Amino acid sequence: MLDTVFIGLSIGSILLLVALGLSIVYGSMGVINMAHGGLVMMGAYTTVLAQTYLGFNLFAAIPLAFLVCAGLGLLIEKLVIRRLYSRLFDTLLATWGVAILLQQAIRLEFGLSFFGIHIDGLGPGLQSVTLPEIMTESFTVGEFVIQPYRTFIILVSALLALLTWFVMYRTRIGQQVRAIMRNPDMAAACGIDVKKVNALTFAYGAGLAGVAGVMMSGFKTVMPDMGSSLVVDGFLVVVVGGVGSLVGSIVASGILGQLNGVVAFFSNDIIARAVVFAAVIAIIIWRPRGLFNYKGR
Repeated sequence: MLDTVFIGLSIGSILLLVALGLSIVYGSMGVINMAHGGLVMMGAYTTVLAQTYLGFNLFAAIPLAFLVCAGLGLLIEKLVIRRLYSRLFDTLLATWGVAILLQQAIRLEFGLSFFGIHIDGLGPGLQSVTLPEIMTESFTVGEFVIQPYRTFIILVSALLALLTWFVMYRTRIGQQVRAIMRNPDMAAACGIDVKKVNALTFAYGAGLAGVAGVMMSGFKTVMPDMGSSLVVDGFLVVVVGGVGSLVGSIVASGILGQLNGVVAFFSNDIIARAVVFAAVIAIIIWRPRGLFNYKGR
């Protein structure tokens, strides 16, 4: 049973990484970023390509994926999102379109497949990432089996959650983000460059999605549509935890991850998925604004 709890923690950690970016982006910008799953996928493919062409192991791929996805997120914000503020459904459709474009770019190898050029690690096929040897050998403490890679996922997620808390509550840029969450017009009137802060916020959320993609690539097959379900799971965490609430995202990801792991252990993944959705529905009926509401949806 302890093994099941441990698996649930690692699942919750992945959900937390995905949800952190979604939460701060929606909380400060009012943007439903359906491209977030595509950014997770780009983080995974960055790991595949870095391993194939640069010889990077998974550890070295983490900062690289963060920078690549943060840069891509900054580009998306400047070219698409910035023109659609205060138009919720337009941003939803636009970012969904961006997600499709990212998937197709990987499938078509950035258009080079039309010229008969193949790039190893891209295309419609499945890819895999080799874990460092230190992450492949489990060991036992008493009757409890420790899986090094899942432990690593939990530690990385905890460190990034702590970093996000520090940025949000102990830095000037975090104060500006929280001011924009409360009232963007008043924040602008007080001299805050709302466009710049929004761009940096979106880039940071995209970078977190990239790191989530690296973590996913270590135990799941990498494919172009791998992020499609993750963005839904991420929004479930945001809704349950409360929009803009860091504590809410942490608690909700733990609850849903553990629920999924325990139910899957006693039944199967399909039933576990159904139970998670039922739990989410029950929670939002009970607490429409989430467990730790910071800003109403």
